Amino acid sequence: MTSRRSWVRLVVPAFCLTGIAGCSRADLYAITGEVTSGAGGMGGAGVAGGGGVAGGAAVAGGAAVAGGGGVVGGRGGAGATGGAGANGGSGGVAFACPSAVVPPGDSNQTLLVGDVRRSYVLHVPPGYDGARPVPLVVDFHGVGDTGESERSSSPYPAVLDPEGVVMAFPDGMKGPAGTGWNVGPCCVADVDDVAFARAVVNQVRSLACIAPERIYAVGVLTGGGLAHYLGCHAADVFAAVAPAAFDLLAENVDGCVPSRPITVISFRGTGMSRVPYEGGASSLVPGMPLTFLGAEATFEAWATIDGCSGSPSAEDENGCAAYSDCAGGSEVILCTKQGGREDPGDPAVAWPVLERHTL
Repeated sequence: MTSRRSWVRLVVPAFCLTGIAGCSRADLYAITGEVTSGAGGMGGAGVAGGGGVAGGAAVAGGAAVAGGGGVVGGRGGAGATGGAGANGGSGGVAFACPSAVVPPGDSNQTLLVGDVRRSYVLHVPPGYDGARPVPLVVDFHGVGDTGESERSSSPYPAVLDPEGVVMAFPDGMKGPAGTGWNVGPCCVADVDDVAFARAVVNQVRSLACIAPERIYAVGVLTGGGLAHYLGCHAADVFAAVAPAAFDLLAENVDGCVPSRPITVISFRGTGMSRVPYEGGASSLVPGMPLTFLGAEATFEAWATIDGCSGSPSAEDENGCAAYSDCAGGSEVILCTKQGGREDPGDPAVAWPVLERHTL
């Protein structure tokens, strides 16, 4: 798994770090390529608060992680993003918001991952002005769908818009069962969707003022599978994940070794589903057999991965049971909807959990 340190070396060449004026957009975004639509263009990256290309946002690793205050344990604290000043943490390296940001509304964005052009819908909530860092939630669609359809059907924008959260809805690549995501044994071959997710985050940070420590992944069905997968393989970027209607997989669960304990709140239904609550073998995608661990076994697997101790709580009024005594202050939560099928999860339950965890 690529670490934060090595990833930063990849996207920010050494001569950029010295503040040489000739550092170009291509130098800073070797993975993501360029923005081809949307306002503001691709800004440069401010490194350690100095130099940089005009109008740029700090790239991952060069931005501050909020210092005192913050959102861990709830909203409150010293300022909405923690620490001193509007755009930085008191204990980290200051970063500047992009001088030109996309306006509120939806826009179609594209980028390059290697030599493959990928796309996503960027959703900026009403009232956003780019003056201060805000959270980013990346929402992954189910098999056969698109970022646009997920934008229309997802329950998250209605809950997150009033919170000022920017969202991205990526498009999966076509596989045997339609558009989907590569989560190991399934469901699209020869596609690096972890790199794509990282690239989306990186590009959105050049288009909007995103708090780098408050980035989250959610998704349903195979999109929920990718949310799980990102928890395993991109915990240096995503502070917490909220997968729905999907499990960890028996074929690659042993390879789920996150770089740090990560909070996971999963949503599962007990009704008829292409992803049975009890788990088991599946031929959901032709030619790509897989084995779902099941909702409860996935819950226990994440508790082991995150070093949780003790027993989970009893289910609350939302059907959620939780391990709260986990390494690094992380939480592992399973919310079960009796009779539910392939529901996308409940953002009114998920968001209070996600937002209290930061990198």
